[in-house]
Amino acid sequence: MAMHPRESRYGRREFLGRSAVGVIGLSSLGTLLAACGGGDGGAAALELASPSNPVTQPLFDDNPPVASGLEPEKGTLRIYNWSGYLWPRIKKDFAKEYGVQVEETYFSTTDEAVAKISSGAVDFDVFFPTTDRVGRLIAGKALQPLNHDYLPNLRNVWPSVQDPWYDKGSRYTVPYTTWTTGIGYRVDKVATRPESLSNPYEIYWDEANRGKVYLLDDSRDAPAHMLLKNGIMNVNTEDPEDIELAKNELKSLIDAVNVKLSTDDYTNVPEGKAWVHQMWSGSAIGAQWYLPEGTGPEVLGFWFPEDGRGVIGNDMIAIPRNAKHPVLAHHFLNYLLDEKHGYDNFVNYTGYQPPLTALDPDRLVSDGVVPANLKTAIVRESDFDVAMPLTELSADGQALWQNAWAEFKAGV
Repeated sequence: MAMHPRESRYGRREFLGRSAVGVIGLSSLGTLLAACGGGDGGAAALELASPSNPVTQPLFDDNPPVASGLEPEKGTLRIYNWSGYLWPRIKKDFAKEYGVQVEETYFSTTDEAVAKISSGAVDFDVFFPTTDRVGRLIAGKALQPLNHDYLPNLRNVWPSVQDPWYDKGSRYTVPYTTWTTGIGYRVDKVATRPESLSNPYEIYWDEANRGKVYLLDDSRDAPAHMLLKNGIMNVNTEDPEDIELAKNELKSLIDAVNVKLSTDDYTNVPEGKAWVHQMWSGSAIGAQWYLPEGTGPEVLGFWFPEDGRGVIGNDMIAIPRNAKHPVLAHHFLNYLLDEKHGYDNFVNYTGYQPPLTALDPDRLVSDGVVPANLKTAIVRESDFDVAMPLTELSADGQALWQNAWAEFKAGV
């Protein structure tokens, strides 16, 4: 499992922590489907949430929220998260403040994480789900409802994610970070940049970058770019012809450029392992801290459609149903929703922008947080009005996509 490779890089980012006040405070699969989709007799039928069909997630008598007024448990808070997605200092400070230990376990793909959480065989206290899977996790009673008495800092985030389409009223989740999915690249390595092409997605097939082309190891994000390349704007399509087209496009990259898969986009690009990499915007911002000494951030590029018609989303934080420290977990969620903690986590480690109302996106470049050449990686609340989130699929649609993805991955 890839870990952040150079903890010593903190020294190169100390100035960002000192500039925090400049921005904050001055501006205002079959088994899986059966387990989570309602086929086990105890789960609810899955209602597919989308921006056009917001869903208030169901509550269950046998899965109540933790009671109010309880003291946080002692012991070890266990976190299940993406690698490199939480500043170690946040964990240390929280542990010290609450007199506990914090242990983090990493996953590398959404499929892996959801399968483990859904199985109930693991007992993590905090989990970081995505919008395209959270409905199944809730329907399968893999997550516990939240008690907002412990979450006063929820008021610090954008109104749209306090009451999001995928979980109206934030019954089971609170927002963590926002992101878009674009194309990262090394300006000093590629002969052709995506923005110079009439169809920028064609950059994935550029033979000059053979062996240095990566897609995200994500069964929804990677196919989405294949759809967009072909003018299919419905990135949540369940049309078998669309899915077949996306699969064949993916498979064609194996012979064309020896395509590789990874979610370590934040290190692969700056370290030169990848010259072209499907990339999450937060990884593009964070990549500047992994460049070799003496190499400046101007070698990094990040393309996202100028009209905003690309993939966008926000990750969230939830508490698994079988958490052994649910009150402590609520306090941790609230800790991350604190304006200072959320901002520090962003600028000192992850590069992923929290949806804090007090964070002014227009000042991120002028305050030195985001290099000017990476301003396309900045996310605004209004971007969600144009871009397309990845939404939950029906059981049949999910199976079609999972089978297509599995067939592609078997050849990589």
